[in-house]
Amino acid sequence: MKPFDHVTSVAAWLDEDAIDTDIIFPARFLLLLDKDGLGKHAFHERRNDPARETPFVLDRPPFDTAQILVAAKDFGTGSSREQAVWALADFGLRCVIAETFGEIFYANCFKNGVLPIRLPAGPLATLRAAAQREEELTIDLPAQQIRLADGTVMAFDVEPYRKDALLNGLDEIGAIQRDDGADITAFENNQKRRAPWLYLTPGQLSHFDDLGEEILVDPNGKPR
Repeated sequence: MKPFDHVTSVAAWLDEDAIDTDIIFPARFLLLLDKDGLGKHAFHERRNDPARETPFVLDRPPFDTAQILVAAKDFGTGSSREQAVWALADFGLRCVIAETFGEIFYANCFKNGVLPIRLPAGPLATLRAAAQREEELTIDLPAQQIRLADGTVMAFDVEPYRKDALLNGLDEIGAIQRDDGADITAFENNQKRRAPWLYLTPGQLSHFDDLGEEILVDPNGKPR
């Protein structure tokens, strides 16, 4: 997982509440299991609506290369599909800022290198106005700050263990390997000494009886 430290980018904005995961990544694409390439399906209906008079924000320069998305209330509610976050990450978005998030979507963001930030409506409106002016925002995760071009600084909260995981590019498995790897290795080495048959190949297992005692064989493979 790509570490998250600082991101400076223009921000795309969605001035709409309750953008659920089916809007972010429609269900008919769930058969696609590879994370790579899912970005082209993000917000598929909004981006391909024949009635739309202007291109969707993520298809308009400079927002087509935005790494920050400013949303509204209840972003990522609905289905728990992790592909919604995969699609945003594959598109290039590293940070989503909203007033509230779907709980599972919020957790999935951290597992995939995307920083979700909760902010009240007032600061969100300020960020949305800056985005519409095509001004760059800086997300500073170590300082837990959002910095605007005019010098405005907004603080945000993030759980310490999730912050640490993002800074170091660790998903849940990576964090366990880092924090508990030595204990896991010690356990496995001890288990190999006490129960070596658990680590044998199928061919090697044939040389042990049901009680785990080794069966001695002659050069022809016959029990002695």
